Formats: sequence, structure tokens, C-alpha cells
Amino acid sequence: MRKQNFSADDHLYMQVADGLEKMISEDVLRIGDKLPSVRVLSDEYGISMGTAFQAYYHLEGKGLIESRPKSGYYVRFNKHRFPDLPKMNQPTPLSHDISVKEMIASIYSDIASHNDKVINFALAAPDASLLPTAKINKSILQALRNSKDSCISYEHTQGNLELRKQVARLSFNWGGKVKADDVVITGGCLEAITLCIKAITKPGDTVAVESPNYFGIFQSLENMGLKVVEIPASPVTGLDIDSLQQAIKKIPIKACVVIPNFNNPLGGCMPDENKKKLVEIITKSNIPLIEDDIYGELYFGKNRPRTCKYYDTKGMVMHCSSLSKSLAPGYRIGWVIPGKFLEQVKQIKRIHNISSPTLTQAAIAHYLQHGRYEYHLKTIRKALHTQCLRYLQAIIDYFPEDTNVSRPHGGFILWVQLNKKINTFKLRIEAMKHNISIVPGKIFSASHNYNNCFRLSFARPWDDEADYGMMLLGKIIKKML
Repeated sequence: MRKQNFSADDHLYMQVADGLEKMISEDVLRIGDKLPSVRVLSDEYGISMGTAFQAYYHLEGKGLIESRPKSGYYVRFNKHRFPDLPKMNQPTPLSHDISVKEMIASIYSDIASHNDKVINFALAAPDASLLPTAKINKSILQALRNSKDSCISYEHTQGNLELRKQVARLSFNWGGKVKADDVVITGGCLEAITLCIKAITKPGDTVAVESPNYFGIFQSLENMGLKVVEIPASPVTGLDIDSLQQAIKKIPIKACVVIPNFNNPLGGCMPDENKKKLVEIITKSNIPLIEDDIYGELYFGKNRPRTCKYYDTKGMVMHCSSLSKSLAPGYRIGWVIPGKFLEQVKQIKRIHNISSPTLTQAAIAHYLQHGRYEYHLKTIRKALHTQCLRYLQAIIDYFPEDTNVSRPHGGFILWVQLNKKINTFKLRIEAMKHNISIVPGKIFSASHNYNNCFRLSFARPWDDEADYGMMLLGKIIKKML
């Protein structure tokens, strides 16, 4: 290794760690190889010994290297060890009724459980330890002080003006040119999606969705008496554009719902060129596109992925998002940028619940102004990336060899595909006997596909209990085989 010059943009230890991680991924440094001592690393890179220690601590936290007593640091893991990706399912391209509410109701209490005895790999929400709770609490107090009536009155139907300004500012991250008047604040992302669906469909219409897809979207569609056509999706690139085009030719589709960035549950991220093509297709076909971008800010790479809304020139994309996955799940702060359907969405919002809660809107608006949200995002992205690697390693170590698993580059969800002999609904029942919670794949499809798959959240920080839970889950799976 040779001495390198570093920019001042990133912490030195991160640049050293990234360089070493690249060498590990490219097999320059192989599993079992001894790494330079801290002193040698310091000399080679022209950094302090403290910085060298930080670089090694960072790689150790990711599980890529290990410290051996009185011996030094060694390479312990290479991403080439990852199992195969889940196979892409090909659901029948037919419009059909939805029936998922009974299955979801039977497991939802486990997913949202606050039972300390349960090792919860089901909940798709960030662990409280990853969130800036103290700063948000200060923003609540400040919001109360700044309000003339202590935030006890109704807020504007479209939402707190300052909060809408902050949402418009956040759109710069994906290249958006949004004004506060373009935004409607909602009670989370699912309400935003539901408002959009109600604005552009009527009972009996058919909506195109990815498969597998977030079960909350299926619940919303079923509740409104809509039919769905499931479009296959890849765990790498998301929605299959060609399959959607074929479905549009055969079926009168009234709307399309996609999660293009780090899809729940697959974790795939649609390439930007595919997003552009998708927007061109729906615009030409006059089909509104409802975009769920709730995971867009939780990317692991250098740059935020674009949104479909970025490529929208005709107002056909209804962009939905929230802070539930990155900042404050319980505050239920979401929003929609509905494009040409703004008036319809505002009217339905007014009928639906008049307005969203006043205090939480004011508090989050204050936090986004003063709480260093961008710094928080950098911190949580780093933590989630590390946790992702740890959970992937546990799957390799503890699960059967024929297990397939996604490799997301953002968010905090893994899609695990097991041997076809395993029914993951039964696996969930067995796992809960040992206080381990997962989400079976069956509820991510309206046509009851994915019986041998399940969703596993890595939002929970890696610790001895998580390691034990993954080990035990692996034993249960092997026993079922």
C-alpha cells in the first residue's frame, strides 16, 4: 500500500476504510489475510494512529475484519460469499380481486409488537436508538412556545406552511423543483397513497402494482373495491418495464403504484433510465403513476437515486413519501406532491380527516429547519449499511446453503427465499414459539405467491440478541427441512 492524499469532504478514517473495503471486495485482500498493524497503516496512509484505529473499528463494525488477541486484524468476510439472489416470480398477468386482510390481521399484532421478549425481525421501522429523539423533543417544546394557541387549533388542510416549505426544500435532494403550494401533508405515506388512489379511481377499476409488494397497499386497494394486476419485479432493478407494457395492452389499467427506490419487500432500486422510460409509458397511456419514495433517502452509496417525479413533465406522477422510515415513525408525517391531481387530493383530504395533527407538523417543521436533518441521515445510512452486512453474514452462517437473499443498496429490508419445501407462514408460527417475529411472503401478493419467502428487517441494531435470534431462526428452518 502507498501513501494517499485525501480530500477534506469526508472523515479521513472513512476514506481509509472505504479503500480497504474496496481491496477486500476485489480480492486484493483475501479472507484470512492479516492486515497491516495500526502503526504501519498510520505510516502508509500518512494518518494518525487514532484515525487508523477508527478505520479498523469501522470495518470491524461491518463484520468485514476481525481483531485477534495479540495478533492484529484479519479479513473475515468478502461480499463474494453472498448467496444467490431470489428468483424472479412471474405472476399471471390478469386483473383479479384482492383478499389479503384476513392473513394480515392474523399477524399484524406480532409485526407491531412492543413485547421486549420478542426478537422483532418483522417491523419495517428504524430502531429508536438510531433516531434523534432529544432534538425532536426540543422541537416540540419550541413549536409550543412559537404557537399563539399552543398548537391546539386545526391546521390548514394542505398542511403547515413551514413544513411544506421544508418538504419542498428536501425535493432538491432528488433534483425536484417543488413549491410549498404543490405539497399536501398527510398522516404518513400510506395515507398519501390512499388519497391518490381515491382521487383517480372508482370501485371495480384495475390498478397495476409490483409483485411482491407492500401489503399495506393491497389492503388499501381491497378496501376501495379495486382489482389488481401484479407486475413482476426484480430484487435488483425493481418493476419489469416490459411486463407492464404488455399488461397495459391487454388490460384497462387506471393507475399504477410503484416503490422505485429500495422496494418493500424486495429492496430493488429501479435504474434512473428505467424510471424515465416508465414515466414516458404512463404519460403516453394517460395512466397516473403513484410513486412511493419512502425509502429514497436511505441509500448506502454516494448519491441519492432519482425519483420518477424528476422525469415528470405533464403532472402525471403523484409523488408520495414520509419521515416514518428515517426520523419519527410515530409522528405520522407524510406528504404527497400530486401534480395535476392536486385539487382532487386536497378535496379528499378535507373529507377524510380535515387536516393532519397541528403539533407534530409544527415540531417536525422546526426540526427540519434547525435539527441538522442531513447530518442525521448520514449517520443512519452508515448504521443501516453496517447492519445490512451483519444480517447478510448471519444468513450465510446460520441458514441452509440453498437460501437466496436480496442485496439492497438502501432501506432496511431483506427478502429471503428458502427451499420450496418451507412454508414461511408455518415458519412464522414456529418462530413465534421462540419469540422471533418475521413476515411471511404470502401477504406480499394478492394471488398468494411467495409461500417459501419471507421479509426480514435489519432495522434492529446488531447485537448478541440479534445474533442469537438469527442463529435460532436458522435452526428452525433446517429442522423444517
